[in-house]
Amino acid sequence: MSGDPDSGLLSPVRAGTPAEASTGDEAWLRAMLDAEAALARAQARLGTVPPEAADAITAAAGSARIDVVELARGSRATANPVVGLVKALTSAVGGSAAEYVHRGSTSQDIFDTAMMLVADRTLRPLAADLDATAEALAELARTHRDTIMAGRTLTAHAVPTTFGLKAAGWRQLVLDAAVRIRRLLDGGLPVSLGGAAGTLAAYVEYARLAEGAGMGQAGRGGAGGGGLEVGTVDQPHAAPSPAAPAGDYAERLVDAFAEETGLAVPVLPWHSLRTPVADLAGALAFTAGALGKLAVDVATLTRTELGEVVEPAADGRGGSSAMPHKRNPVLATLIRSAALQVPVLAAGVTQSMLTEDERSAGVWHAEWQLVRECLRLTGGAAHTAVELARGLSAQPERMAANLASTHGLIVSERLSAVLAPLLGKTKAKELLGAASQRAVREDRPLREVLDELPAVTAVLTPAALDALLDPAGYTGAAGELVDRALEGAWEPGSKKL
Repeated sequence: MSGDPDSGLLSPVRAGTPAEASTGDEAWLRAMLDAEAALARAQARLGTVPPEAADAITAAAGSARIDVVELARGSRATANPVVGLVKALTSAVGGSAAEYVHRGSTSQDIFDTAMMLVADRTLRPLAADLDATAEALAELARTHRDTIMAGRTLTAHAVPTTFGLKAAGWRQLVLDAAVRIRRLLDGGLPVSLGGAAGTLAAYVEYARLAEGAGMGQAGRGGAGGGGLEVGTVDQPHAAPSPAAPAGDYAERLVDAFAEETGLAVPVLPWHSLRTPVADLAGALAFTAGALGKLAVDVATLTRTELGEVVEPAADGRGGSSAMPHKRNPVLATLIRSAALQVPVLAAGVTQSMLTEDERSAGVWHAEWQLVRECLRLTGGAAHTAVELARGLSAQPERMAANLASTHGLIVSERLSAVLAPLLGKTKAKELLGAASQRAVREDRPLREVLDELPAVTAVLTPAALDALLDPAGYTGAAGELVDRALEGAWEPGSKKL
């Protein structure tokens, strides 16, 4: 096999990550070969392919040297790479076993099964990365449970919050993503086996032929296409009995194929029923978005004028080609780039549910690159998020300084709530509105302005005002919310929250 020409030059978020290795052209080719070998083994288990032929096909699939660039260019003549793959594999197998390559199958069976294998091989390390990210964010939330910072709405200071609650929120999104990914790994990635038009007709017919030739004895009562009226190898085949259990053979073939691949068993062939692919795209879009929320917040909080968090440092990371002083939030930037792309790509995958007839012309084909990019971008983002979460450093001093920058205005909501029963709701709101505007206009602390208002000093002592203006006293249930999010609700690898 030749090297993959797609180096990730224009997609650095996945360059060099596990997702890149598991989704490249070579990986996809390997998955198609694995599907062909698994199909032959499944048919051998049911007595419809000689065991020695299945062994030969498996060996050739494992060692065949196929030029992926040549295969790709040849697929222009057939609209998919499986046709050329089967030709190359058949040649590599050689001998009498060659006739059993791809027996009864169609291109979509092999390609869609390979797609699910590629997904499985990408999602497993992706899920592990989500676990690692969640663990690191849990530690941040625990450490900074009570670290006060400004809560911001519509970009402006709103009320105080804690960095622990923010980190717990990031973690919750990551856990939500992990649940969705594990649902796919736990039965959501099925084999594809339908034959030319979703009836498995050729698979069943080859089973009947094998039965007639005496190969299907292993299948009687449990493995073959049994119950057929067939002739001997020296006589013409009799017509199949109307009661021949074709569906029974087809079901057992799908079961065997699923066992050989490690994938799930679908209820029906899904050539034009694209639920597995749409579910995959949806879970990846959500995961990318969950990681993107973390990235957007980190990128915002690292702004020079905020400086409330710092990304982990590494040699050469974050440098500018023109400005020596800069240290850019590179990890957050990479994750955010993926989070912006994947939902758009996933929408294209979901659109491909509109397949015509029993197999589509162009709709199926449109999925391939979209699915691969969703896998590799999300996988790259998840791998990057581990490093970001583990190395992210909170800056409590900057958080405190920014919190104080509005001179007490950030707790005006609290003052309004306390003064309302003392002065009347309308009067309290008007008084605090005017006082806040004056504090901003004169660049003075709100405390000083309130000291000059007899209506306030008549009902609140200086000590009471000081307490009410302390942001640390107005974080609501933030600490308890962090505790609830962290207390024994999840373990790495779990499917439930």
